Amino acid sequence: MQAIRLGQFARSTAVATAVLLGACEGPHGNAVRVIIPRGASFRTAADSMAAAGVITSPLAFRVYARLKGRDRQIQAGTYLLRRGTRWSDLVGEMNGGVGILNRVTIPEGFTITQITPVLVRALNTTSDSVEAAVRDSGLRARLADPAETLEGYLFPDTYVFAPGTTAREAVTEMVRRFEREWKPEYDAQAAALGRSRHEIVTMASIVEKEARLPEERPVIAAVYYNRLKYNMPLQADPTVQYALGRHTERVLYRDLTIDSPYNTYLHPGLPPGPIASPGGASLRAALAPAKVPFLYFVAAPDGHHEFRETMAGHEEAKRAVRAERNADSAPKNKHNAR
Repeated sequence: MQAIRLGQFARSTAVATAVLLGACEGPHGNAVRVIIPRGASFRTAADSMAAAGVITSPLAFRVYARLKGRDRQIQAGTYLLRRGTRWSDLVGEMNGGVGILNRVTIPEGFTITQITPVLVRALNTTSDSVEAAVRDSGLRARLADPAETLEGYLFPDTYVFAPGTTAREAVTEMVRRFEREWKPEYDAQAAALGRSRHEIVTMASIVEKEARLPEERPVIAAVYYNRLKYNMPLQADPTVQYALGRHTERVLYRDLTIDSPYNTYLHPGLPPGPIASPGGASLRAALAPAKVPFLYFVAAPDGHHEFRETMAGHEEAKRAVRAERNADSAPKNKHNAR
């Protein structure tokens, strides 16, 4: 019995010594990759770090994390870590996902064309794999998405994909994130507007591309709904840019002739589908537009919009904006009217 107690004491002493060493060293040497698989235990994570030479005693590291109450919240991913890093920092990185190499942030308003290279880099996959994933017929059927791709349904957020995640798995997770964002009450709100979910997402994507100030989102949505109500073309520049396949600072008159169902200057009503991934705020704006009579708006240089109810008022607002932009030095064929 005494021998057992002595062994336990020696083991405890070794652990305590290792903890002190781990807490006092400083980072040194080249950073190494450490892979924490999805669903891995803290023991597995500690063993991986020891195998990579980041820590010397996986047992002591596990004891340290358990004493701190931080051994059950690790995030899977591929980390770049350096030997000698304080254990508190290592545990913090694994708990918060700090430094994960395949962390992916998709900003609001990104299109599939912009999302694809981000996923290619993060997943170490190919563009063809991502393209096949965003055309998945099963996911599109689940969403009642009549378009050819999942444009608009890859929800903008920050994702952490574990090593080995495929393009299909990543796209599926982004769709699930959209489904979590779409609250049950949104169906009733869409029905009250006489719109399907697909139409709401389409409207939200246009709002996302137009709005610069958060408070203007519901007003911009209202302008477009009002135009639909009066059978006016939306004349939304972002839809023309989507049809062109590129972003331009200004839509030119010659751009307005592009033959595409997404050209809302030529084709009435909403375009066939979303033109980007809208965030939650734009979805809510499309579901609850402001109660305003405006039919027109023009963007001012500082990003805000001037809203007007009549064409005469709109023309006056455009003149004021042109003056602010010093129209004398601007090309004469640029267009910014709605």
